[in-house]
Formats: sequence, structure tokens, C-alpha cells
Amino acid sequence: MSDGDIRIHVNGQAVMVSAADTDMSLADYLHERLDLTGTKVGCGIGVCRACTVGTRYRPDALMEKTLACTTTVSALANQHVYTVESLAHGHRLSPLQQSFLENFAFQCGYCTPGFLMAATAMLDHLKEYRASVDQLDTIIDTWVGGNLCRCTGYVKYREAIFKVAQAQIKGGA
Repeated sequence: MSDGDIRIHVNGQAVMVSAADTDMSLADYLHERLDLTGTKVGCGIGVCRACTVGTRYRPDALMEKTLACTTTVSALANQHVYTVESLAHGHRLSPLQQSFLENFAFQCGYCTPGFLMAATAMLDHLKEYRASVDQLDTIIDTWVGGNLCRCTGYVKYREAIFKVAQAQIKGGA
């Protein structure tokens, strides 16, 4: 490790980032250096939120939403980054991904990774904090309300997220 290099963890793997790459946006680094292209860049200025990834300060901390297009790699030194590629386990989709499929929650799919990662962070927080099913609409608005879909698939996204969150609350998971 040379002076200025940093370490980040991406989808459970430690990654050494050379000093020359630390000022890259996380989205560019994921695409160009790690060949993880699931994270999309729409607007490039953090407005559309297609680039949303999950981050944790520690592996056991709650997942937070992070905009990969406006966050430099250096801002995530020693942190844990989770991309849409981290959701499935082998060929088995996560419950949220499965719900998106079953509820036809996307059309072109470009914004889907951002919705999935924002909703994954939301579900992580729901495990920690008690919430009722009656609060879910407000909670979903808080976590994914800013994500933009040019195909106007909002209703289906919300339905898919609601179903998974409702099952999690009722199951106590």
C-alpha cells in the first residue's frame, strides 16, 4: 500500500484503491475498475438517484443510501459499499428483487438498481426500528420518494417494496 492509497470494501470484498483513483466518483470506479455495471448514472448530479448504492461504516452498521455519481471513492475510505450485484445469492434473487419481478415493477429497468438499493437500506432500518404496516407508505416515501423513473413506474415499485416490507414487519424479520 503506497501513500494515498485507501481500502474500501465492495460487496464483501476488500479493495485497495490507488491514490490516483481516489478522486473518481464511486460510480465511475465501480464501472471502470471493478466492472460492476449494475449501478447506473442518469443525471450525474445526484438528482435522479439511479446511482444509489448502500454503504455502511462497519459491516454491522445499518445500511445507508449513497449517491455513487456524486460521492468520491476517497469519501468512503474503510467503508463498506453494496451494489445491486450484492443482492442475489447465486442464482437466487433477494426477496425484494423477486417482488420487483412478480409485481412487474419496472419497464426499461434503468432506474431499478437505485430503487432496489434505496429500498434495501430501508428494509435494513425496518429491522432495527419498530414500525407498523400503517406507517409503510410514509416510510417508503422517505426512502425512495426521491428516486426518479422516466417510465413512470412508481406505483409498481411502491407495491413491490410495500409487499416485502409488510411481510418483514409481520414476520418480525
